[in-house]
Amino acid sequence: MSTERLEVRKTFKLLINGAFPRSESGRTYEVTAASGTFLANVAQASRKDVRDAVVAARAAQASWWSQSAYHRGQVIYRLAEMAESRRDELAEHVALSEGLRARASQLSVARAIDRVVWYAGWSDKIAQVFGGANPVAGPYFNFSLPVPSGVVGVIADQDSSLEAFVDAVCAPIAAGNAVVVLASEQRPTPAVLLGEMTATSDVPSGVLNILTGRTGELAPTLCAHEDVDGVDLSGVNEAFADELALLAAGSIKRVLRPGRGDASLARLRAFLETSTVWHTIGQ
Repeated sequence: MSTERLEVRKTFKLLINGAFPRSESGRTYEVTAASGTFLANVAQASRKDVRDAVVAARAAQASWWSQSAYHRGQVIYRLAEMAESRRDELAEHVALSEGLRARASQLSVARAIDRVVWYAGWSDKIAQVFGGANPVAGPYFNFSLPVPSGVVGVIADQDSSLEAFVDAVCAPIAAGNAVVVLASEQRPTPAVLLGEMTATSDVPSGVLNILTGRTGELAPTLCAHEDVDGVDLSGVNEAFADELALLAAGSIKRVLRPGRGDASLARLRAFLETSTVWHTIGQ
């Protein structure tokens, strides 16, 4: 006697502190493909999930920054390796999410993976490009050294489900920051798939935290959080960015506004601070 098998449908989870929990609220929401058909159920994060993600990022950031720049680059490169091995799956979700043909989605994924590799290569070059030795009137060495801001909140692009997401998260991570990112509300699955790959790519728990849900609900909590050191608002329109920037100003954060950090080097520089070090000559 044959019986019809029911397909096991995946619910896409959050990424917090290296684990893949459902929202603490138990909520999910439906995501549709560009064609309007059902694509997936996705965890709908709550404001408490945002706070939990920030706690995880803060706990991870110092250890991540203490690693050598070469090691951070190798970890990011490993993520590119994992993405390459699941390239077809990523391309399928990019195609469904953005309404692209197969060839266009494959090219989009290829560009995204190449960007991960590009940021991996920058990890051990940031100090040389953004730092320097300064002339001073005295028997001293004076160095300007770039250091990460700390915990960076990112609101990902709402339309570009993978390419813009990679730029927004890899730049601050390569610079030594830990990230809490709100993925595209209606096109989150490629970002979540990339997050799943961190489990086998050596990315330390808490360095990358991915939340899915309603941007209007979660973004204000992230931007107002006093333990977030910088926010990337490039994924929202100017009007909403104005509101979020005011919330961020309450605890003096670095703010990257829409359209002002699209260049890759600008993104790398956006969440760096400058530390000045003095050392006597000959001592």
